[in-house]
Amino acid sequence: MDQILTTIIDIIFDVVLIAIVVGIVIFIKKMLGEFHVTKKPDCSFDDIVGLENIKLDMRQLVELLKNPKDYEKKGIRQPNGILFSGPPGNGKTLFARALAGEAGVNFIATKATDFQSMYMSIGPAKVKMLFRKARRKAPCIIFIDEFDGIGEKRNYAGQAIDKENNRIVTAMLNEMDGFEQHKRGVIVVAATNNVDDLDPALIRPGRFDRKYKIDNPDFESIKQLINMYKGRRELGDDVDINLVAQSFKGMSCADIEAVINEAAIAADREDTNKICRTHIMSGIKMIKDY
Repeated sequence: MDQILTTIIDIIFDVVLIAIVVGIVIFIKKMLGEFHVTKKPDCSFDDIVGLENIKLDMRQLVELLKNPKDYEKKGIRQPNGILFSGPPGNGKTLFARALAGEAGVNFIATKATDFQSMYMSIGPAKVKMLFRKARRKAPCIIFIDEFDGIGEKRNYAGQAIDKENNRIVTAMLNEMDGFEQHKRGVIVVAATNNVDDLDPALIRPGRFDRKYKIDNPDFESIKQLINMYKGRRELGDDVDINLVAQSFKGMSCADIEAVINEAAIAADREDTNKICRTHIMSGIKMIKDY
């Protein structure tokens, strides 16, 4: 009887121990999360209005991604990283997706909050996990949005949050140059609205070889955006696109899209397919007031 009882206790202990181990594994996996891989995004440089000089540079990079060995013979390596900076809403994410789409490579989209956690050392572990996955899926582009959220200048004040940020930056430094990314078919594309907040060691050449500032659209780009965002709707007879484009000066692409959408809603309320000047002005007022 004692033997049977001892056996039952051992079995219960083993089951509980296994349950605890499985629970810990599930908890850690949940904390680390998962990075989704998009295979060859359905996006191209044709989806981007203006910025022709940057697109020209990107097309050359596409050739590097498609034919790395040909360029290696010439002593040319692909950039390890590309940094897009500038005001929000102007297509930094779209540029990264278009680069992956044009080159026909895998794409992993992340943002700063994906690496932040209430638990210490989870952030650096996520960085390492991201790069391991990218190498397995190479050729691959890693996109990190809101990069200043994890790549800000290191602070040695001693607070826990500063120490964690320092660990994340250090993990990024190690991943970007310790393993010769260009030989592994991985490129990091980062986007930030606050480039001055980034750690200089992280964005130096060799880690981020190319840096582009994407500003609000110029006059000609604004006119193209108006025609693109209006879709199948017509502009009213009272709309002088040159004058209207002046009204959009200083707005981002996202602002312009929102204005045209509000104008289309106003036109729809009046049961008309034409977007008139009053509709556009109403949309501009709504966006600016907001």
